[in-house]
Amino acid sequence: MNRTRRTQRRVLAALALPVALLLASCSSGSVAEQSGSTAAGSASTAASDGATASDTSTADFSSILPQGDPVQFSKDLVATSLEGKEGFTPPSTGPKAQQPGATIAFVAGDLSNGGHNTVSKAVEEAAGAIGWKVNVYDGQGTPQGNTDAMNQAITSGPAAIVLGGLDPTEQAAPVKQATDAGIPVIGWHAGVLTGPGNGMVTNVSTDPLVVAQLAAAYAVADSDGKAGVAIFTDGQYELAVTKARAMEAYVKACSGCQVLSFEDSPIADADSRMPGLVSNLLQQNGDALGYLMAINGNYFGGAATALRDAGRSADGPPKSVAAGDGDAAEMQRIRTDNYQAVTVAEPLDLQGWQLVDEVNRALAGEAPSGFVAQPGLITKQNVPTGDVFDPPSGYKDIYTAIWKG
Repeated sequence: MNRTRRTQRRVLAALALPVALLLASCSSGSVAEQSGSTAAGSASTAASDGATASDTSTADFSSILPQGDPVQFSKDLVATSLEGKEGFTPPSTGPKAQQPGATIAFVAGDLSNGGHNTVSKAVEEAAGAIGWKVNVYDGQGTPQGNTDAMNQAITSGPAAIVLGGLDPTEQAAPVKQATDAGIPVIGWHAGVLTGPGNGMVTNVSTDPLVVAQLAAAYAVADSDGKAGVAIFTDGQYELAVTKARAMEAYVKACSGCQVLSFEDSPIADADSRMPGLVSNLLQQNGDALGYLMAINGNYFGGAATALRDAGRSADGPPKSVAAGDGDAAEMQRIRTDNYQAVTVAEPLDLQGWQLVDEVNRALAGEAPSGFVAQPGLITKQNVPTGDVFDPPSGYKDIYTAIWKG
């Protein structure tokens, strides 16, 4: 069992979220099969009223916390990530292309989310290379919308379904319906753990705890151990809550830092809710509010409105730090100092191609690849010239060669 999986499982075992943040597990097998059992899909904190989600001070995130001096540890971690060049090359062996001309379904949790949209396009590109077609369905950011999109996908009879950012515990019934019909389901950011679980053949993602660690380490390092932060998450998603709580734990491990607020606000409503939320936080905390930390960069378009109206500089403080996904809008904000300083980016195009390869492995009756790509800390120092974080590894050539056999 690798270190990443052990770390993730320890966190899940200790994640004592309050009842309002839990969904019942729909699986009864091994720990790996229960990767979504601590889902936070029913959180209902009223962010519009300034309320915050309940604390989980008993959660054990010790494996990602700073060791020794938190400030120096964080600075070293940031420097290493900014220079990182490894962790992006997929396996070079696998089955040749299966079922020429097949159609697969990509069910996105919300296509207005830049990460979901970017991955859907990468899946379409990779599908073209392997000789398939893709039908894309949009859950539009709501549980009912996700269910409707899943039902449409299943009815269309695809060769496989990719869950793009959906919670597999929330969608346990349609996932089971698909698998019972012989339709393999592959996830992207579908739950906390990578690999098999919750009815999915596998879940493609970076390690969310590493993502959270990098984002929090930036705030600690950049502030020289004096960060005052507000954290934003979406309680509908287990993955989002886990990342947010991990960031919270890391910041609290720095004695001179403060978590000033922990806000649960739907990411789909970020543009409408964030101006009021951020305005209230500025009034309550003044200059003590040095960092806005969110589980996704979509929060910062709305935050910019409040910061601009308050006369805050576009390059901070407060500085906006995203723990995922690193889409085109984020890159542009970072590149131009436009109310976002940092993102921890997923290699989204690489993940889109990996999803198609995992589908192909499933159709060939082979096991998942087990590949987990690394995330990358992105600042103005290393922001890519293109729309997404796409570190060179030759992955397109690698996958194309596999599929050609």
